[in-house]
Amino acid sequence: MVRLSLPGRRLIANLCLHGHPVPRHVVAADLWPDQPEDVGRANLRRALWHLPVGWISAVGTDLVLDAETDLSRARQVAAQAISGEPLTLDDITLLSSDILPGWHEDWLIVAQDSFHLLRVQALEAACRTMSKAGNYVLATQAGAAAVAAEPLSESAAEALISAHLGQHNRHQAALCFKGLEQRLRSELGVPPDLTLNDLLVAAGIGRRSR
Repeated sequence: MVRLSLPGRRLIANLCLHGHPVPRHVVAADLWPDQPEDVGRANLRRALWHLPVGWISAVGTDLVLDAETDLSRARQVAAQAISGEPLTLDDITLLSSDILPGWHEDWLIVAQDSFHLLRVQALEAACRTMSKAGNYVLATQAGAAAVAAEPLSESAAEALISAHLGQHNRHQAALCFKGLEQRLRSELGVPPDLTLNDLLVAAGIGRRSR
């Protein structure tokens, strides 16, 4: 196992997020924004020096991470799901985590928020795709991952409830609705959309709205 310094880990994470060659001065400014340019460049050289040979390549004055990453694979899987392709259990697991949770750096925030939205949309889309195909086992896994990522998302909950009902699992569908209802009332002070209740009513387990 290779033990990396914190500057080395930050450098690799930064290049991974970009996914393409990045000018050295841009990387240095990202990682050491409060330092003078010459200090940032010196810090970058030290970080590079302590990384294993072959991990990062130089393309002229640019740097690029010379490896396939989970993030690039996750983005590819997400794009496939949004386009209507089903997911495997490994794909669902890959999309069940955010980028570098616990890291709070300015250069990370936009990428973290963007990927979070992407993975939730992909999991929800996969849930609907696989429900239509009758693959309710994986559909419920994808839907549950989407709801776990966005507990207040009514569209994700609707996809999961539909998958549970397709599997004739009315108890789980009702629990999903009840959990969403409690969270919405607690966080936003609003009830779930009426279409969600209509799903349960149609299955014989909901209360008709007045």
